[in-house]
Amino acid sequence: KRKSKVTKNELLREMLKTCQQNQVKWRYLLTDSWFSSSENMKYVHDDLKKYFILALKSNRLVALSEEDKKDGCYTRIDELDWSEKKPLKGWIRGLEFPVLLHRQIFTNKDGSTGILYLISNDLDLTSTKIETIYQKRWKVEVFHKNIKSNTALAKSPTSTVRTQSNHIFMSIYASAKLEILAIKNKMNTFALRSKIYIASLKSAFSQLQALKVA
Repeated sequence: KRKSKVTKNELLREMLKTCQQNQVKWRYLLTDSWFSSSENMKYVHDDLKKYFILALKSNRLVALSEEDKKDGCYTRIDELDWSEKKPLKGWIRGLEFPVLLHRQIFTNKDGSTGILYLISNDLDLTSTKIETIYQKRWKVEVFHKNIKSNTALAKSPTSTVRTQSNHIFMSIYASAKLEILAIKNKMNTFALRSKIYIASLKSAFSQLQALKVA
């Protein structure tokens, strides 16, 4: 297996640096728990002077007072008292600046309950604002699911940088074309893909039957 020379967190910081150099206007960094490392939070807060709202894993350690932080008394975020609905101010282990912590409870499609822990360095946010801002990243998740499931981004048979780049480009291009067709036909991309796939199978079966008769 090939191993990248840089980690995904290092790539994230490099992309943020490029955005800053190109004067891209943005206020909040929104990511899932894969990118909620202390190094990323420090970089956004100290170097870029920007805000972040990130998802946290349930085992992240938190101190709810400066005294607890100084004494090294940390508690898992899923063991905190969440009886009040407002965000909690605290200090994540490995960070010197205070943050807001929020627990979002939601219902999945199957009726089960899910819990999402969020962290932000914008101390003026309310629970509603944290959830509203973080919700904006959901379209990115839909795009990633679409490009992986419908246009086979992760199933590249290529082995060189050039051919891999071509495969990625064509996956993105196919995803855009599929999205356009989905909008025109008032369907989601997954339903449209299934419709195309079934039509292709019917056509292939018809051709097979014709060959048998010939």
